[in-house]
Amino acid sequence: MLLIQPLVIIPTYDERENIELLIDAVRRVLPAAHLLIVDDNSPDGTATIVLDRAKRDTAVHLLQRDRKAGLGTAYLSGFRWALQRSYTHVLQMDADFSHDPQVLPVMLEKAQEVDLVLGSRWVPSGSVVGWPFHRYLLSRCANYYAQWVLGVGIRDLTGGFKCFRRATLEALELEKVEAANYGFQIETTWRLLQQGLRVAEIPITFVERQFGRSKLTGNTISEAALLVWRLRSGRVRERG
Repeated sequence: MLLIQPLVIIPTYDERENIELLIDAVRRVLPAAHLLIVDDNSPDGTATIVLDRAKRDTAVHLLQRDRKAGLGTAYLSGFRWALQRSYTHVLQMDADFSHDPQVLPVMLEKAQEVDLVLGSRWVPSGSVVGWPFHRYLLSRCANYYAQWVLGVGIRDLTGGFKCFRRATLEALELEKVEAANYGFQIETTWRLLQQGLRVAEIPITFVERQFGRSKLTGNTISEAALLVWRLRSGRVRERG
């Protein structure tokens, strides 16, 4: 039987209130997994907490960047780090408990059948807890918009809870991924769909963070809105 060695990538910026609790939760549900925390030089000392934990737990790793450079580039750095090592599956999740760690084993099991698993808020049995109506409406509209422009059937293109097979990440051609922020989730899924890879959505309950502040801004939403048209037309840049 093939040995499964998962890596869970968690980007952070000012998540000191959440990060060690989240590490504990992930370690409980996936004891064989390693964790890579990609920290963008958080002023609140998140990296120091992770580094101290890594000294006591060889399954925890820190990749510290020198500045805040966007969620997408944080994931790209994490993906490259993973592909330089022998991990068989790479999972990505938020640091604020919006994504339930209990779902990680379910995603990993589903990934035995498909190339990419998406934790989806907008499929049957999926839901969101704690959002004001305007935030709910924004997400629903953004996903309908992206579906319509790109002509795909995925319900939650903007979600960030994912599980990739190693071969799926290798097929992604990381140097071609353009989006640095919110649109990164749309672009990576779309690129894999364009290659004919198998993508499945499983329902999740997305819970609004209890500690810290959301990183979503108007600029990141605008980036995503323009990106989908560039993806549709094929006019996307390649990273050097």
